[in-house]
Amino acid sequence: MQLKDTGLLRTQAYIAGNWQDADSGATFTVTDPASGALIGTVPSMGAAETRRAIDAAQAAQTNWRRKTARERAAVLRAWYELMLANADDLALLMTTEQGKPLAEAKGEVIYAASFLEWFAEEAKRVSGDVLATPANDKRLVVVKEPVGVCAAITPWNFPLAMITRKAGPALAAGCAMVLKPAEDTPLSALALAVLAERAGLPAGLFSVITGDAIAIGAELTANPVVRKLSFTGSTEVGRILMRQSADTIKKLSLELGGNAPFIVFDDADLDAAVEGAIASKYRNAGQTCVCANRLYVHDKVYDEFAEKLVAAVAKLKVGHGVEPGVLQGPLINEDAVAKVESHIADALGKGARLLTGGKRHALGGTFFEPTVLADVTPAMRVAKEETFGPLAPLFRFSTDEEAIAMANDTEFGLASYFFSRDIGRVWRVAEALEYGMVGINTGLISNEVAPFGGVKQSGLGREGSKYGLDEYLETKYLCMGGVDR
Repeated sequence: MQLKDTGLLRTQAYIAGNWQDADSGATFTVTDPASGALIGTVPSMGAAETRRAIDAAQAAQTNWRRKTARERAAVLRAWYELMLANADDLALLMTTEQGKPLAEAKGEVIYAASFLEWFAEEAKRVSGDVLATPANDKRLVVVKEPVGVCAAITPWNFPLAMITRKAGPALAAGCAMVLKPAEDTPLSALALAVLAERAGLPAGLFSVITGDAIAIGAELTANPVVRKLSFTGSTEVGRILMRQSADTIKKLSLELGGNAPFIVFDDADLDAAVEGAIASKYRNAGQTCVCANRLYVHDKVYDEFAEKLVAAVAKLKVGHGVEPGVLQGPLINEDAVAKVESHIADALGKGARLLTGGKRHALGGTFFEPTVLADVTPAMRVAKEETFGPLAPLFRFSTDEEAIAMANDTEFGLASYFFSRDIGRVWRVAEALEYGMVGINTGLISNEVAPFGGVKQSGLGREGSKYGLDEYLETKYLCMGGVDR
């Protein structure tokens, strides 16, 4: 890995404006999932270092919240511009530690930077209210204030965007943030801290703690100084963090698991539906919380759609993300491969048909063939569990009601998709789907201006958009009496 700016590759954590090793000197390794090669080691920190970062955040926030929105916005804007200026290096670093193709990584850098730009602008639009008074001797005013010190725990599948989608609104609102990035992808987070420092973010406002997830998470949830926790990851871990945060009654944003349905109605543009399925299902090797996990196809177009999808999947080049033309990289680790294999074996054992793929790729390691299964039924594990891999299971349906019922038959409610050209059906289905986000005739729904989040056991709160800033603000009511005297 040859970076243009070698200063972006840091192997120490960032606490209170200082680059530090763990108190114990312990480290853990970061490897390239495509080759297994060692990239570097980073500190394995715990509760003590996390407490210092929280204390530094509390001290730094005192002055930061007093700054005008324009002053905070200027720093976020500088951070955004530095991300774009260093996009090639950030993308290469991401591909090396996470595995996604370089073009996808570059797209994520731009996407991640967009949250800093957006919330720099939104910082100046935080407004209160003057309320109609029920009594002439009073005036009623509503103001918005920063919630306080915030903590963020982010995943490996989008190692930059999941950080800026949290840090952007927190800093714009006047909060400080302590970040715990995923163990698989800490180097992207540390590079982001380098750029934050260069942008002029005051010391202590943004710390990056690497290490023991259990110890760090326990401190972030138990420490009363932390007033808000934002987490992106599995529903299972989200439940644990929610329980741990209960004693200190923290404000929570939880973006958790998904089991996204992708419905193709009989009036759909099948070529557009296949294009949408490829984008939604196989992006990042199927390792996204909003990727299509269950593809429901109407009986009338089932065979034609399956044929077109298999032909499109056959064109997906698998390989190391830095190689030209690669569209699918490796899975993140052996556990991810084992889960895909188990879902395929379960489905085949219960009567599904393999249309393409179905096994580890000839490249070895954690590379896996893009896979399509036919004749999948609700009795199979893939109907209930999130695969998080390049497996597209095709279910059949014959009525709108049947498709909606199967799509909603899950504890999750993050993203959903469907393709139809009937305007009445579009409205009926969009309103009937129990999901926080619905993609209609598209497989790509994420951007900085729209609210991202789910319902049911897919989480709490929204990220991005004007609504994402509210998650880092408290509403205060001022009642001024005696104004008639």
